[in-house]
Amino acid sequence: MIETDTRGRTWEYLVITCQPRESLAEARRKVIDHAEYGRWELRRSAIYMGGIRKYWLRRRIMKVERTF
Repeated sequence: MIETDTRGRTWEYLVITCQPRESLAEARRKVIDHAEYGRWELRRSAIYMGGIRKYWLRRRIMKVERTF
C-alpha cells in the first residue's frame, strides 16, 4: 500500500500478522529484521481478540531524479 501524507512525502506500508501460537519473541524478531534490513519503521501495532497481533511498518519512498 502506498500513501502520501500532508507534507507531500510518500510512504510504502507493510503489514505483518503474527498468529497466537507464535511467541512474542518471534513476533519481535520479525519486526526487528524488517526494520534493520528493509529500513522499515514501526507505525502501529494491535492485538486482536483471539491473540492475533498485527504490526504496520512504513518506509519512505525515495524518488530518484536524473542528474545529467
